[in-house]
Amino acid sequence: MLNYTTIKLECASGLARLTLNRPDRRNGMNNLMVRETCQALQQVAADATVRVLLVSGAGDAFCPGADLRSMTSSEERGADVALQSEDFQAPALLHTMPQVTIAAVNGACAGAGFGWACGADLRVARAGAMFNTAFLNVAVAGDMGVPWSLPRIVGAAKAREWSFFCEKFSAEDALAAGFVARVWAADEFGPKVEELVRSLLRKSPTALLTMKAHYLAAEAMTYKDFLLLETERHMRISSSKHTAEAFRAFIEKREPVFD
Repeated sequence: MLNYTTIKLECASGLARLTLNRPDRRNGMNNLMVRETCQALQQVAADATVRVLLVSGAGDAFCPGADLRSMTSSEERGADVALQSEDFQAPALLHTMPQVTIAAVNGACAGAGFGWACGADLRVARAGAMFNTAFLNVAVAGDMGVPWSLPRIVGAAKAREWSFFCEKFSAEDALAAGFVARVWAADEFGPKVEELVRSLLRKSPTALLTMKAHYLAAEAMTYKDFLLLETERHMRISSSKHTAEAFRAFIEKREPVFD
């Protein structure tokens, strides 16, 4: 396991927890965080024991985007790393890695941090969390792939509205737009996130990861070609011991047990 400075990564029992860990800066990104997050996601993507990745922020924020103080301070900027184009692949990794990815938005989520959240398969939020694309507010057109990912989540019109107006919106607004799947009160947020993760980890590992692969394949294929692929995989999985156990458990009204 690699040691990181600006993030934490823990992997156990099929779950990887990636925590953005600059709470004194509300988890604002400096260049090192951008690079380390990309490295950590590559590490998780290559780990066949992990089925679910949970991304969250330390303290009371998720990630408000770039840490502008570090970018404008000559002292801090000089101590930071120089980024290459490959360091900006975090949202693509969140989207395409084999594991199911969840962004648990526990507070401010804006700019590049918003772009990272867009890359995840699922987003959940704590009541009181605020969102903002934010890029035009600091005279940049944006990074982290928002124009690709956001319209696929909320539709083209809403994506443009959020991007061009740069107005803050609440967790409840995000839920209404379909950007987040769940919103929980602050005192429920942690336990509810854990419950959600456990529910995924109880699924058949083969079926869960194949479903993720299905969604990725469908993005690049015609409907007809995808149906051929899906049918081949479905027939193979349906004859597996996991499916046999799930059928028995359903009939016996119990939770299936997958080894």
